[in-house]
Amino acid sequence: MTLLDKDGVRLTVDDTIATVTLANGAKRNAQSPAMWRALAEAGSLLPGNVRIVVLRGEGKSFSAGLDRQAFTPEGFDGEPSFLDLARGADSELDATIAEYQEAFTWWRRTDLVSIAAVQGHAIGAGFQLALACDLRVVAEDVQFAMRETSLGLVPDLTGTHPLVGLVGYARALEICATGRFVHAQEAERVGLANLVVPGEELDGAVADLAAALIAAPRDAVIETKALLAGAAGRTYEEQRTAERAAQARRLRDLAGLGE
Repeated sequence: MTLLDKDGVRLTVDDTIATVTLANGAKRNAQSPAMWRALAEAGSLLPGNVRIVVLRGEGKSFSAGLDRQAFTPEGFDGEPSFLDLARGADSELDATIAEYQEAFTWWRRTDLVSIAAVQGHAIGAGFQLALACDLRVVAEDVQFAMRETSLGLVPDLTGTHPLVGLVGYARALEICATGRFVHAQEAERVGLANLVVPGEELDGAVADLAAALIAAPRDAVIETKALLAGAAGRTYEEQRTAERAAQARRLRDLAGLGE
């Protein structure tokens, strides 16, 4: 069932698994504000029974990043150019960037597990979109790069937090400041990729992972995801307390004593 198909984004749902496809392969799925709004809309349209969201890109590249048209004086049709935004008030610029970020925030909702299936280039905004997901399965030809710093900008589409969480501050700084490519073998070694497979096996590997995730009871996965997502911000003792509270809820639910 197709719930959305516009501005280079297609959302389909098959029972408990949703697939969000970047569908502008001819432009290597280059991103634009219209695409970001469509991605945010896709998150709002998910039926309540969906447990897994797969994010994929059509063609040879997952996403080559921001469409360079954004940096032209004309910008995109019907959109303020980035140059116009820069000339505006700080509050307006902040609000606009916050709106763009909405495309990247919903993937980590605790009621979902999101999987990015990444092949070819995942550059800049493309890298950050892959980082927005909980898990990443990548093809052997994957090339991650954070090119914003080379353009005189910073990564501002929510990618810095997960990147530091996955690879640590020093490696994240080096990756961002140099803008170099991170290939499949390194991505798996440093924690950017959960699994590396040949390109022709990418869809099958993602399907197998989704099936394994669905095999566990939904409420247990939700509680576990929330525990793990909050662990970095808690002390050891606070995490112990959170574990006990979560387990108590699960035991009561299993015993039919839940609220």
